[in-house]
Amino acid sequence: MSDALSIFVFALLSAANPTLLAAVTIMLLLPNPKRLMLGYLLGAYLTSITVGLLIVSSLEGSAAVSTTRNTISPAGDLVLGLILVAVALVLRSGRSARKRAAREAAKREKGEEKREALPVRLLGRGSARIAFAIGIVLSFPGGSYLIGLSHIDRLDASTGATAALIVLFCLIQLTLLELPLLGYLFAPEATAAKVSAFRGWLDRSGRRAAANLAGLIGIALLVRGVVFLLT
Repeated sequence: MSDALSIFVFALLSAANPTLLAAVTIMLLLPNPKRLMLGYLLGAYLTSITVGLLIVSSLEGSAAVSTTRNTISPAGDLVLGLILVAVALVLRSGRSARKRAAREAAKREKGEEKREALPVRLLGRGSARIAFAIGIVLSFPGGSYLIGLSHIDRLDASTGATAALIVLFCLIQLTLLELPLLGYLFAPEATAAKVSAFRGWLDRSGRRAAANLAGLIGIALLVRGVVFLLT
C-alpha cells in the first residue's frame, strides 16, 4: 500500500475514535449541542493540528512514532475509559435533556453535583468555552493518528505540503463532529429533527444497551490502562 493511500486509511481509522464518539453522544444528549460541538471541534483542531506539526517536524523515523505511541497509549486508555463510563452513566439515567438540565440545577443547589463524572458536568453547563477546553484535553493523538503521521513524514514532501496533509488528516479524523455541524449549517431544521429523533430512540430502546456496552468497554480500557502503567 502506498504512503498516500495509507495516510487516507489511517485518517479513516482515526475518525472511528471511541473517545470522540462518546463525547459527541454526550453533547447530543444535552441542550445546545451545536454550540458544544463547535467549541469541542475548535479545541480538537488546535490540539490535533499543533501536535501533528510538532511530531512530524521532530520525527527521525518510525521509532519516534513507536515511542510516542507507547507513551500516550496508557493515558489514552484511561481517558477513554472514563469517558465511556461517563456515557454509560448518562445513558442509564434515563433523563431527557430537559429533565437532566433541571435536575442538574437542583443538584448544584444541594451540593450533589460532585457525584457526576467531570466531563459530563462540564459539558452539561452548555458553555462553548468549556467544550473548547475539553476538546483540547481529549484530542491528543492515538495510535492510528501517529502511524498516519509516520506515513506523512515518509513522503518527504515540502513543508507546506506536509502541513496541508496534516490539516487534511485532522479534518478527516474529526468527521463525527463536522458532519452534524454541517447539518446544522445547511439544514438546521432537518438536523434538529434528527437529533431529537436520536434522543427519542435512546429513551425508547437504545439507552440501556448502549449504556451497558459503553460501561463494559470503559471498564476494560481503564483496567488495560492501569495494567500498562504498572508493568
